[in-house]
Amino acid sequence: MPKNQEIIKLSSQAKSWPFVEAQRILKRIEKNSKEEINLQTGYGPSGLPHIGTFGEVARTTMILNALEQISEKEVNLIAFSDDLDGLRKVPDNVPNQEKLLEYLNQPLTSVPDPFNKYGSFGEHNNSMLKTFLDDFGFKYNFKSATALYQNGFFNEQLKNVLSNYEEIKNIILPTLGEERRKTYSPFLPVCKKTNKVLEVEILRISSENNSVTYIDDSGEEVEVSVLDGNCKLQWKVDWAMRWIALGIDYEMYGKDLIPTFQLSAKICRALGGNPPENFFYELFLDQNGEKISKSKGNGLSIEEWLTYAPQETLSYFMYQNPRRAKKLFLEVIPKSTDEFISHVNKFDDQSLDQKIENPFWHISNGSNSIGKLGISYNLILNLVSASGSNDPKLILDFIKKYVGNIEEVSLEFLLKLIDGVINYYNDVTKSSISYKKPSQEEVLIFEDLIKRLSAMPNTLTAEEIQTEIYQIGKDHNFTNLRDWFSLIYQVLFGKSEGPRFGSFVAIYGIDRTIQLIKDKVF
Repeated sequence: MPKNQEIIKLSSQAKSWPFVEAQRILKRIEKNSKEEINLQTGYGPSGLPHIGTFGEVARTTMILNALEQISEKEVNLIAFSDDLDGLRKVPDNVPNQEKLLEYLNQPLTSVPDPFNKYGSFGEHNNSMLKTFLDDFGFKYNFKSATALYQNGFFNEQLKNVLSNYEEIKNIILPTLGEERRKTYSPFLPVCKKTNKVLEVEILRISSENNSVTYIDDSGEEVEVSVLDGNCKLQWKVDWAMRWIALGIDYEMYGKDLIPTFQLSAKICRALGGNPPENFFYELFLDQNGEKISKSKGNGLSIEEWLTYAPQETLSYFMYQNPRRAKKLFLEVIPKSTDEFISHVNKFDDQSLDQKIENPFWHISNGSNSIGKLGISYNLILNLVSASGSNDPKLILDFIKKYVGNIEEVSLEFLLKLIDGVINYYNDVTKSSISYKKPSQEEVLIFEDLIKRLSAMPNTLTAEEIQTEIYQIGKDHNFTNLRDWFSLIYQVLFGKSEGPRFGSFVAIYGIDRTIQLIKDKVF
């Protein structure tokens, strides 16, 4: 497919991080004759997919899209599941927990599904992963560790690990404690008797037989092939082996894995490979500043975010400052959504060099399927609060009176937005609202506000209404006019700040606004 030469030229100087990363990858590819570029994202299916998992895939996809804009080569995203890993503990957030206890240390694809929907726990979680990736429209190639080990895909590289056994141990051992060094081996046999993934001392290796020998729990000496899924690798070695076997050029990972990546890179070189270009990102934190965990189920879920805002806003949250730690909880949604809307509203009027720096470019892959909205999350939140209505149609009618004609593409997004705001108001905002009771002096100011609103013609714009209300504050000697608007919001909406009040009046209507003031003040 012919590429836009102007985008290719501009991208080389772009500051937006997906294009910066794409350029790094292209420099790597120029050094070899590969016809395809492979990006990888890894998934440990010991718990249910969570928003951190989505974040890694979303960000990697932004780089993939940037590459497709500037490169003629085929670009692939490999979503790899470590589903041959042993079940180390029973997750806190699954049913039938007692049922899983007897399967500890068995491969996840051998553990029964606690939800009783699939053939194994690993299969269930893989399905969950693929479902939400599909729901978001991600392009990816799913790879299962169980399948690739058992069908022999990794066999050549497993032989490679066996041939470099001692060198790999020498890389790993200095990072381990004294006791662990005594028994460490890159290979983890899968016991034929118990089906457990065994972390045991290896007595002997045989490159001729492609085997390792160990002593099992009964004291019996066992020789087992390292091929065809009879053994799996310790994951640091596995990561390195996989880069070579799958031809991985790029991978993102959480900041906590920096030492692991560095170690795996050394192992990769010992195996004759070239570690991929890489990018570490900061971890998401919950409201208490604790790391979000699949097994704990803390923090904000994908499903929760989508209950309160359209999926594009979640992608925007993922785009922002990937190397800055961010708290992820319900109260971030309105602010993040309004930031996203502001970028959308600018997009069509920007030059191409400005567009590729706009976060919306990387969320929408260079096109605008939303249009201009002319409304904000917080303004809709005020409409829902003031009207006391859960009817999306009524809220939409208010907006239409203010915005005028709404494009079909904008309407689809707007309806999702309104539904989300209504849910957010009922679930989050409503219970925390605390209305200020105005003092006698403040009541007089609101009486003046009613008087002046009553004198306004319905033809005034939001800006003109805002100017009039601004003047009331000046006339009543507010030294800081933010205090005047804060008073309005505290009395009418139970919060200290919000979007421009003039815009609210224009949308809600002067007569309805007057009635709202009377209801809250008198």
